[in-house]
Amino acid sequence: MVGGGPAGRVLAVECARRGLATRLVDRAPDAPWRATYGAWAEQLPSWVPVAARARGRVVAVTEHVLDTDYAVIDVPALRAHLDAELAAHGVDVVAGSATGLAGPGAIGLADGTVLRARTLVDAGGWRQPLRAGRRAVPAEQTAFGLVVPDATPLVPPGEALFMDWRADHGEPGWPTFLYGVPLGDGRTMLEETSLACRPGLPLPVLERRLRARLAHHGVEIAAGAAVERVRFPVDSPRHRTPGVLGFGAAAPLVHPATGFSLAAAFRLAPALAAALAAGRPADPVVWSWKAVAVHRLRRIGLEALLRMPAAEVPAFFEVFFRLPAHHRTAYLDGRDDLAGVLATMGALGRAADGRLRYRLISPAVLPAHGNRRQRRRG
Repeated sequence: MVGGGPAGRVLAVECARRGLATRLVDRAPDAPWRATYGAWAEQLPSWVPVAARARGRVVAVTEHVLDTDYAVIDVPALRAHLDAELAAHGVDVVAGSATGLAGPGAIGLADGTVLRARTLVDAGGWRQPLRAGRRAVPAEQTAFGLVVPDATPLVPPGEALFMDWRADHGEPGWPTFLYGVPLGDGRTMLEETSLACRPGLPLPVLERRLRARLAHHGVEIAAGAAVERVRFPVDSPRHRTPGVLGFGAAAPLVHPATGFSLAAAFRLAPALAAALAAGRPADPVVWSWKAVAVHRLRRIGLEALLRMPAAEVPAFFEVFFRLPAHHRTAYLDGRDDLAGVLATMGALGRAADGRLRYRLISPAVLPAHGNRRQRRRG
């Protein structure tokens, strides 16, 4: 198994629990995890440690208080738990960087080592180190974040700001939103986020906008404040390399509308490991026909967003977050809830005006769209 992030580690643990001899290749096995991970609280298995949990809120054109909680994962505790489980179940952790396949059932490492296994799993994140073939320019989610004390007017106590589309940064161009979550230790992460752009909106643009936004709201940034930089594709192709099973962000399990993938990996890992241990086909566990259909529909939604004029993006989210909660949940959560996603898209179409309805439907028959002009305007 290649990739020692949360998805790779949890699948390695589940495989070893079922008696499979499991080897995990990690580029830096002892390096700490720096990213902040979040998910809808009800998505997470009960064993996942949570640093903070708060009611979700969205500002599109108007404000919407969501009927679901947002959870920020306790990353150090998660890492400690998974490392202990790896050791307890005898997973062989190998320090190395995979360079690709070295023949059937074999991978090559940068130092020349060749490792062989009955089943190869690529859990190497969006880079998909075991994937063959050319790659198109991706649509990327990018963000620049700063950590501030909890006493901020932008994220009141007990709340998590999922999206705030107000252009308080004062800049024209491709729209970005503020994401703000409590970290559970008296601090709050505030991130200026570009949900999707092809190619991604540059981080210096996001930093400039975030600092301008915070100055507008009178939020002071301490010298040496912790920084978070985010950049990953939200439209990576499905992992179809023969003889390799993709998992986690490499599958990709990334939700095109949110960028979330970790909760899905946690939930799928036990069933996938059980299939591998029983010698059953594993790919249908990750990609049931319903999951494939939902993934394609959400990709159409992503293309609609990429084609949308900047000024219309907040209005689109205003219509979406006015939908009943069960429609929003179906689109933002269940990766194989085909009936729910179709119902949501139908409800969205009925709630939209004619212009927005056209923008939502047209990507189904048009080629992938690039945002190069919006990127230059940033």
